[in-house]
Amino acid sequence: MHFSVIISTYNKPHFLERVLRGYGVQSRRDFQIVVADDGSGPETAEVIRRVQKETGLNLLHVWHEDRGFRKTEILNRAIVASRGDHLLFTDGDCIPRSDLLEVHYSLTQPGRYLAGGYLKLPEDVSAAITIDDVVSGRFAELDWLRAQGWRPGRRALRLVRSQRLAALFDALTPTAAHFHGNNASAAREALFEVNGFEGEMGYGGLDRALGFRLENHGVKGRQIRHRAICLHLHHDRPYRVPDVVQRNREIQQRIRRNGEVRARLGIAELTADSTLRVVEVGGGTAAAGRSTRPQQG
Repeated sequence: MHFSVIISTYNKPHFLERVLRGYGVQSRRDFQIVVADDGSGPETAEVIRRVQKETGLNLLHVWHEDRGFRKTEILNRAIVASRGDHLLFTDGDCIPRSDLLEVHYSLTQPGRYLAGGYLKLPEDVSAAITIDDVVSGRFAELDWLRAQGWRPGRRALRLVRSQRLAALFDALTPTAAHFHGNNASAAREALFEVNGFEGEMGYGGLDRALGFRLENHGVKGRQIRHRAICLHLHHDRPYRVPDVVQRNREIQQRIRRNGEVRARLGIAELTADSTLRVVEVGGGTAAAGRSTRPQQG
């Protein structure tokens, strides 16, 4: 079994560097990173090159030109470009604890997707996290977070280090498992079978829609929110448009009501994009300006 970690990003190189550093100190090293870049400027590419050189991460940068919100498309292209048989999805503002990959590896089951957890940090704590805090792991320690002035309350349970205790919390939580794009994994084959992310959708709930289609396909969620954890850096969301969010909810309801399995505008509908760049960082350009439609068989 091999994992590819797909990290979505758009013009947040400061955040992305901290996220990549978090993957650079994982307790497991046998994974690929695929950065799904929805048209960021050159600063992001520079961060990716520098971090790869300093950490030795197996890293692929999938980029297309900025033409507005096209996150679903770049995620689908990243899925096609990935090499792992299991894919872990996360965002370029979610720093993983050092055991994140280890947990996803150990809990993977046939016919299940894994729904990990996250903690949203306040703005001042997010700004205080340095590269050294990430590399040392203290950014995910309760004592360090409290020293920064943050009081997470009951959410502190998600930072427990004991996997046995965390498993108990996962068994007791009333929160259902949902596919959240900042910490969820599934078999690559199943993602092709549901045709990836839905291109009809804008920001807000596109990941949960994928989860509903996986469930309709017979791939059920497994709750691991206390065992697999990342910390979500604070940022504003000026791109959150109420009309788009409402339409996304309607699409989610349609998927559940009709038992839909395949995205209407997904991986199979990808066409050639002359701006597409798939670059093996530290190597060469793996693909440029071609369709990423998968070859079946």
